Amino acid sequence: MKLDVNGAVREVEADPDMPLLWVLRDLLGLPGTKFGCGAAQCGACTVHLDGRPVRACVTPVATVGDRKVTTIEGLSPDGGHVVQRAWAEADVVQCGYCQSGQIMTAVALLDKKPDPSDADIDAAMAGNICRCGTYPRVREAIHLAARLKRGGA
Repeated sequence: MKLDVNGAVREVEADPDMPLLWVLRDLLGLPGTKFGCGAAQCGACTVHLDGRPVRACVTPVATVGDRKVTTIEGLSPDGGHVVQRAWAEADVVQCGYCQSGQIMTAVALLDKKPDPSDADIDAAMAGNICRCGTYPRVREAIHLAARLKRGGA
């Protein structure tokens, strides 16, 4: 089957029921998307399908079709995406394991709501678990990214 991943069409030989997570990590060599719980409960495996966040651990590859898959690696080749810059400036990362999923969820939120309230952020990010408890810094980084997207500091 063919998949459009990070702007490049790639051909993969995979069982149609294979989770997208394992296709990305094991067959395409994109390790930024993490395995967390395997039950779509933690958010570590979040990627975008046509710009919408999905849990790759429970998304059978056959359901992707011609939709565009974006992983953390496809967000920016050099880590310069506005959300990634805000994450670094707000010093969000502690252990870092959940961060690719957190960032992908935050990007989708800001694409939908360019100036989110704390309640908007809490609702959008609720499905992303951080065992280190960096939630206040996540919120701070999302507000910072929103300002940066608007051209502010």
